[in-house]
Amino acid sequence: MKNIRLIALDLDGTLLDSKKCLSPRNEEALMECMRHGIEIVPCTGRIWQGVPDFIRDLPGIHYAITVNGAVVEDVQKRLVLDERKMSWKQAAELLKLGAGFRTMYDVYVEGKGLGEARFMDHMEEYGISPSLQTMIRSTRKIVPDVIEEITRQAMPVEKINYFFGDPQERLRVRNVLLERGDVVVSASFANNLEINAPGAAKGEALERLAGHLGIEMSQTMGFGDGENDITLIRKAGIGVAMGNAEECLKAEADYITVTNDEDGVAAALEKLLWKSESL
Repeated sequence: MKNIRLIALDLDGTLLDSKKCLSPRNEEALMECMRHGIEIVPCTGRIWQGVPDFIRDLPGIHYAITVNGAVVEDVQKRLVLDERKMSWKQAAELLKLGAGFRTMYDVYVEGKGLGEARFMDHMEEYGISPSLQTMIRSTRKIVPDVIEEITRQAMPVEKINYFFGDPQERLRVRNVLLERGDVVVSASFANNLEINAPGAAKGEALERLAGHLGIEMSQTMGFGDGENDITLIRKAGIGVAMGNAEECLKAEADYITVTNDEDGVAAALEKLLWKSESL
């Protein structure tokens, strides 16, 4: 804890509160880290364009881990440092699989989200909260048919999202995907599944970014709340779970802070860094 050089932070349910806002206390904690030369790295299932402007515009944000680790990028130079993507053929196959269930799906291609109006107009049927609906609508380009679009583009796919109104249907689809064994399956919410290529996980992406920057993993911290943060919490030098985190994540953490609505990120930094001899 005496030489932290990089802090990777999940956004939804972690750095952001339930209203998808950055609290003044959390923002000040990030700025204090930056003043001491610590790299603050958004580490999210979102694409970079889907990260809120008030995060993107922070002056000390140089790097980001996006789409669950599928892309590691220098956001200042707009340079991709590392990527782990699915082929369009594999993605089309997985989307066709999802279409056989009661599933809403969309994809990320080249840093853009592609969705269909038949899903966007009925998101409440898939258990999607109003705040998440707003975020999804703001980050998706509507196309007539997602499968036809990625086939036409023939571009690698960064991530597939499935959303479910029925938890049992979600479990059935998850089991089918796990039996395949050719993709990484995780989740950010109780009603979704996120599908990535092998190697596209937040912890592995953190390792690659740290290596690029010449930073030891012992010099990193990771914050998260959901299942897709497990590798981040495991691999970071200090893994911090939020008070609102899933129990499986708390079991992996080195430290459990208070909830995202109680400024849990700032509380942990104040406890682990400012009140120690680390800075």
